Amino acid sequence: VLPVAAVPGPAHGPHGSDGPEPVRVPLRGRRAAAAAKFSRSRREIPDATCWVEADATALLEARAALARPDGAPIGLLALLARICVAGLARHPQLNASVDTARGEIVRWPATHLGFAAQSDRGLTVPVVRDAHLRDTAGLAAELARLTAAARAGTLPPAEVTGGTFTLNNYGVFGVDGSTPILNHPEAAMLGVGRIAEKPWVHEGRLAVRRTVQLSLTFDHRVCDGAEAAGFLRHVADRVERPLRLLEDL
Repeated sequence: VLPVAAVPGPAHGPHGSDGPEPVRVPLRGRRAAAAAKFSRSRREIPDATCWVEADATALLEARAALARPDGAPIGLLALLARICVAGLARHPQLNASVDTARGEIVRWPATHLGFAAQSDRGLTVPVVRDAHLRDTAGLAAELARLTAAARAGTLPPAEVTGGTFTLNNYGVFGVDGSTPILNHPEAAMLGVGRIAEKPWVHEGRLAVRRTVQLSLTFDHRVCDGAEAAGFLRHVADRVERPLRLLEDL
C-alpha cells in the first residue's frame, strides 16, 4: 500500500485539458469593492442573527390606505423604514459601529439608513441621510429617488457611504429568510422576507393571513441578544399593528 502522499491522483484536475476552459470574470470596480467589504465584515465582526415571523396583513392594509392617486405612493419599503427609525430611537445601541483602533463602541446621534438595491450593475446600498428627521412621505420620496439613481448608475460616492444601519428587503426575490453579511462597519441589519399567505391564529381563530419573516443580524460586541430581540420585537409589533407607530411620533 502506498503512503497517502504518494497515491496517484486523477490525470486531470477539475479544470483539466479534456474539457472546456473555465469562464473567468474579472473582479473589478464596484464588485471588487463590495467583495473586499464583505470579506472584511466577515473577518472582523462577530455577528449573530435572531428572527421572528409576523402577521403583516395590517401593514399591507395601511399601505393601501395611504395610497394617494394624486401623489407619489408610500410603498412597503417606506413603511418598513419608518418602523426601523422608530425602533432605533428606542434601541440606539444598534445604531452604532465599533472603533477597533480605539477600543470603543461609537453610537451615532443621527440615523443614516442604508437599503439594499439591486440593479444591472450589482448590489448597491444607497443611504437615506438623516432618516430620523424625515416623515413617512419624505422617506418614500427619498427611497424612490435613490432607487432610480442606483438603477441608472448615477449615485455619487457620498450617497452610498456613511450608513449607520441597513434595511434589506430580500423578499422581493421570493425568499423567506437570509443570513446576510453586515455592511461594515455598521452594527446591525434588518432583513425582510417575502410576504405570503399562511394559516395563522388571528384573534383566537384560524385564518389565512399575510405573514413575513423578519430577521436581525447584529454585531454581538455592541449589544447582547436581549437588546437585539427587543428591537426585533418592536419592529414585529409595528408590522402587526402599524397604528402603534403613533406612539413613536
